[in-house]
Amino acid sequence: MSFVSLNFESPTEAPIKLTRRAMAKQRTRERVLSSARRLFSERGYEGTTIRDIAQVAGMSTGAVFASFADKAELFDEILTADYEVVIAQMAVAAREGATVEASLLGLFDVAYRFHTEQLPLTRASIAVSWTRSDVAERRYRNDLLQVFRLLADCLQRGVAQGELKADFDAKLVAEIIWDMYVANYRRAIYDSWSAEALLERLAKQLRIVLAGVRA
Repeated sequence: MSFVSLNFESPTEAPIKLTRRAMAKQRTRERVLSSARRLFSERGYEGTTIRDIAQVAGMSTGAVFASFADKAELFDEILTADYEVVIAQMAVAAREGATVEASLLGLFDVAYRFHTEQLPLTRASIAVSWTRSDVAERRYRNDLLQVFRLLADCLQRGVAQGELKADFDAKLVAEIIWDMYVANYRRAIYDSWSAEALLERLAKQLRIVLAGVRA
């Protein structure tokens, strides 16, 4: 094994300092995002306008448009930030499961709890998913690959632990599980189901799907 010799006396790169203008622009962007998140969470996507966001943020609509091209871009930015947080927590939960079923339920428990706490925003994201631009859809699908990697890891561990067959279509099973997870949000939105109720239903659905690929 070889080791790289480190020279602790060599100069390090100085951190990049933001100009006052850049700092002010960043603060404005954060205020816009904070105000938009609040309104989207309270009113949903269609019920929120750029004018509303600007008013809550205490600035002009021009200042909002200086940071974001339109409402759709602003909304996507919020969803992406949420997605990064949820994915990190889902990954941790998935690793803690002792069985394939426990791992899958653990990661989806994180997602259900997160999204039911801001249900109007979740409802808006589902509605907007049918009308987003091609660019936004490609970005979403690229982000979604991280979820499918987590699902694939869970299923592969199930095979390694002797719980699941080695020759099943893991990609198709992962897609079925994801579709079930998403479809259950309808019950939260229209029937006021809690995160716990959604997870209980998903557990029953998972048992049926996994039963077909058990070793």
